[in-house]
Amino acid sequence: MKAYDFVVVGAGLFGATFAYSAKQRGLRCLVIDRRAHSGGNVFCKREHGINIHYYGAHIFHTNDKGIWDFVNRFASFNRYTNAPVANYKGELYNLPFNMNTFYQLWGTKTPAEAQQKINDQVSALHIAHPRNLEEQALALVGTDIYEKLIKGYTEKQWGRKARDLPAFIIKRLPVRFTFDNNYFNDLYQGIPIGGYNTIIDGLLDGIELRLNTDYLQDRDYFHSLGEKIVYTGSIDAYFNYRFGPLEYRSLRFEHEHLDLPNYQGNAVVNYTEADIPFTRIIEHKHFEFGTQGTTVITREYPAEWKPGMEQYYPVNNEENNQRFLHYQRLAASENDVVFGGRLAEYKYYDMHQVIGSALAKTKRMFGEMTMA
Repeated sequence: MKAYDFVVVGAGLFGATFAYSAKQRGLRCLVIDRRAHSGGNVFCKREHGINIHYYGAHIFHTNDKGIWDFVNRFASFNRYTNAPVANYKGELYNLPFNMNTFYQLWGTKTPAEAQQKINDQVSALHIAHPRNLEEQALALVGTDIYEKLIKGYTEKQWGRKARDLPAFIIKRLPVRFTFDNNYFNDLYQGIPIGGYNTIIDGLLDGIELRLNTDYLQDRDYFHSLGEKIVYTGSIDAYFNYRFGPLEYRSLRFEHEHLDLPNYQGNAVVNYTEADIPFTRIIEHKHFEFGTQGTTVITREYPAEWKPGMEQYYPVNNEENNQRFLHYQRLAASENDVVFGGRLAEYKYYDMHQVIGSALAKTKRMFGEMTMA
């Protein structure tokens, strides 16, 4: 018998949730991570009394009561509601697009006036069959919203001209004819009090964890330790890039401590003009309604992924999706390896979806779990 039933590669939300579920069923797990901390991209670093979302803003939101109840076992959530603001050349607009945005743009005061303004702009464009993201956005919201609030931000985020991006990226652009700045429609939303580390620490409580440990550098050793491997890393890296690397967008974060109590008055401000190289500034204290006399901000710079960088957003175009299918077929033949999570599945997941995916996988593997 090997020392562990599972060696879980990656201490992010998928790996930690899988390990927790396995442990609740009496199975032995070792969790390893190449980083110096657990939590993956939801890791929070506490500085100056502020929980810094070290790898970008994370706002938990879900309509799934089961997932909401699950995460509330490990942390209490505050009432934070995501209501970002867009800055375009010094002009401020509420997001998502709603009656506040339309009033700021055009001075319209009723839904009928705002709808007519959009209809007039859309009808003048004569776009019957959008061929790319630019045409899709224009066909949905017209020129003013597109030029000020979509074009520059999107092109920075993806590193490509909007006309060179597929239309499906922006198919379901949220447009509301109510005065509602809540970005998400989900029933449950908030930030864990004390930061996301509270949840990760709860999930991994009583489970052996080894950090600064790279599975890909010594696969045979870790296979000798566990009956099965749970792999949450990049699927193309697992197979030594046999079919070529999958494309991602990456991010660079510039953290700055400021000796003042309030920098921008909101947790997230998007910078939508093309000439500003970062996409947004995050002021972390506002996620937890902080009253500290000091603040920490983070500028977020998008970048094309290269080896050695973190992968954030899969570029799910036709070429990459076809390449992923080749890797997926190889993964299906790995009988002693379970693949899961956003990198192993080459899929953008929100946090609740990652947790749900891990819980569903353990349920399929082990059956229903009864919680005390």
